[in-house]
Amino acid sequence: MLRAVIGVYDSGFGGLTVLRALRARLPDHDFVYLGDSGRAPYGGRDADTILDFSEQCVERLFEEGCALVIVACHTVSCVALRHLQQRYAPSKQSARRILGVTIPAAEEAVGSSAGHIAVLGTARTIASGTFDAEIAKLGPHRVTSRAAPLLAPIVEEGWEDTEIARLAIAKYVEGLEDADTLLLACTHYPLLERTFREVLPSSVRVLDPGPAVARALEKWLARHPGFVTAGSGSIRALCTGEPATFRKHGERMLGAPLSTVQHVALIDGRLAHRDRVEIATGQVVRPSTPPEAPSVAGHARR
Repeated sequence: MLRAVIGVYDSGFGGLTVLRALRARLPDHDFVYLGDSGRAPYGGRDADTILDFSEQCVERLFEEGCALVIVACHTVSCVALRHLQQRYAPSKQSARRILGVTIPAAEEAVGSSAGHIAVLGTARTIASGTFDAEIAKLGPHRVTSRAAPLLAPIVEEGWEDTEIARLAIAKYVEGLEDADTLLLACTHYPLLERTFREVLPSSVRVLDPGPAVARALEKWLARHPGFVTAGSGSIRALCTGEPATFRKHGERMLGAPLSTVQHVALIDGRLAHRDRVEIATGQVVRPSTPPEAPSVAGHARR
């Protein structure tokens, strides 16, 4: 059966910068985007938690009718992509496919670099060493990798054009002036691209991987005709956080309206649709069965 929907998964809002590039390249395809905004950021999470979250999100997209899922989040792509592929698409004959962003980004960096690539990403992305390994497969480039954990929260606050953003970027790129290519290995960072260019010497190429990911997907679809068919160019968004907040920030990153944003929540270990978002205030007590009174053997004490 032909399927027309492509799933895009990210830890929050940032992957919408990748979706923007995918739409520009493939305007007739339909997309379902899942942003795990209620549990973001992922960058400081341990590997097992990232595996758990990514399984839940990918399974939700499969249940939404997506046979092809693009893992837009660099942290998940660096840490969990191979696990997801082996678990859900173990063979070339599989009816499901999961693709990441790491290899297209590494290929684009190597193709543009004269020899020294700087990689900026979340703490977990950098600690994984995945970009170092992928770049090493492609050429003898020098790689300088650095974690920049403050930048994603700055973007989520909408502060990318502030002095706070400029100062943070200037601190993170200290010592990287001799690199010829800076790879922005976090989906939030493209919104800071202009500030990166202002802070760095003009000799450093600032690379947003989104367009490279879109070109790679277009080539993949050409090699797998009929796996995903063109649709009407629609977008439907799911989020684990508050939908109104997601829409507000998401439209800024996508550069287009998000007419449909639905809430999904963890219910019995799986992400499922929830009609109403309950925002708790004050102290919250989870209902539970009162413990049974302990039995006392023997005679009561006098």
